[in-house]
Amino acid sequence: MRTLLSAISAATLAFVLSSGIVNADAPSKRYSKQKVVYHINYDDPKQQAGAMRNIQNHINAVGKENLDLRVVMHGNGVSLLKRANESPDFESKVANLKSQNIQFKVCSNTLRGKKISYENDLYDVDKADIVPSGVAELAHLQAQGFTYIKP
Repeated sequence: MRTLLSAISAATLAFVLSSGIVNADAPSKRYSKQKVVYHINYDDPKQQAGAMRNIQNHINAVGKENLDLRVVMHGNGVSLLKRANESPDFESKVANLKSQNIQFKVCSNTLRGKKISYENDLYDVDKADIVPSGVAELAHLQAQGFTYIKP
């Protein structure tokens, strides 16, 4: 009986270790390299915070080394980086994602139309982060094989 229990315990331990249940924070071997674009065009702070949680969960599942992820903002979505410029909580979340190689792209049409200065009004944006058109950038990235996600 003792031998049977030892064998069952050993088999259970082997299953748990091989299934990845022990370390839920480690990237899964299930996923290969991914190219993904997240689309943000809304000005709801709860939705924007939720989108950033989705992105972090995505990174945790796939691994930052297996992920080419862009966040494209246009219209009201640019407020995410305005909020990060004014709120330590949003700033921290954006900085954390950027430290994991997530790129935030901002629509030039929106900046011009809403008279927003990327240098003064938005958190950590430089000229290379500005794209001519948010919607055109989304189409461009999808044509390059990026998966579109609207959180």
